[in-house]
Order: sequence, then structure tokens, then C-alpha cells
Amino acid sequence: MSRISLEPPRTLLMRVGEWYSRRTYGKVLEPGQALGHNTKVLSTYFRLEQRAAKWTALDPALKHLAVMATAARINCSWCMDFGHWEGGRLGLAPEKVEAVPRWRDSKEVFAPLELLVMEYAEAMTETEPAVTDELAAELIARLGEPAFVELTAMVALENWRSRVNIAFGLTSQGFSEACALPSGG
Repeated sequence: MSRISLEPPRTLLMRVGEWYSRRTYGKVLEPGQALGHNTKVLSTYFRLEQRAAKWTALDPALKHLAVMATAARINCSWCMDFGHWEGGRLGLAPEKVEAVPRWRDSKEVFAPLELLVMEYAEAMTETEPAVTDELAAELIARLGEPAFVELTAMVALENWRSRVNIAFGLTSQGFSEACALPSGG
């Protein structure tokens, strides 16, 4: 159960956000409803998400695997639920999406670069981060610096999302049910 009301004040920003959310995702996203209690935070978050969606240096599949590995490491059930749906929308193989929480035991499902990206996402998510010089250097060599910067920013953004959702007490919103995959979280 949510720790914060999911009925924020009906500001213009909230109404626009709800319209956009329904149009894009088929329902109003609970994180947006929770953030709606502070218009400045919600507005900043919307702008950040809109701009992050335009980043193109990193392959979308790698970006999504990094986001899901981050959410799995933090154990954000809302993020994992949404991530299953988003993975389907991106055309990722269902067996890959399903295996992300157990990627270390499912190495046969992933390409070497995908495994490296998920290792980096987990290392960056640790408290305190456990990224090594060797891991960063290998990713830079394989992805290039622009994609490495984007990967790092996406993992940081997902850390923010997951930790906020957990602090708010948000759990699965039923997205994975729409793609016939278990929530994984």
C-alpha cells in the first residue's frame, strides 16, 4: 500500500500528466500521482524523463537491460512490473526480460555486452558504488564514451526512480499482466 496519497491536487500539470500517461501507457502512473503533491518536483521529473527519452547514444535494448538490472538490484517491484511491459514494447525477447533479475545465473540468455552492461548497472547501484576501473574501461572500449555516459546517467536515473518508488511504498501496477510475464519483483 502506498505511503502517500495517490490523489494529489488537481493542478493543470497533474491533469496534463494524467492525460499523457493514459495516452502513452493506458493508465495513470502512480509515481506521477505521488510526485504530484509537489508541483516543482513533478515538473522537474517530467522534463528529465522527456529529455532522457531523447538520448540515443546507447542502444535501447542495452539501456533497458541496465534499467531493469538496476531496478532488480534495488528490488523495486513497481519498476520491474513496468520494465516487463516496456521490454515488450521495445521488442525484447520475453526470456531476456524475465531473466534480468537472475542474469548471473542465466548467462546463456544474454550476449557478452549485455552481461557487461548489467554488471555495471549493479556495481553502480551498490551502496557504496562498486564500479571498477577495469569494468568502466571495458565498457568505454566497447560502447564509446558517449554511450558510456548515457549508460551511467540511465543507471543513476533508475536508482532515483526505484528508490523514490520504494520510499513511497509503490508496488506493481499491473503492467506485466498486460504482456503475460510475471512481475519478477
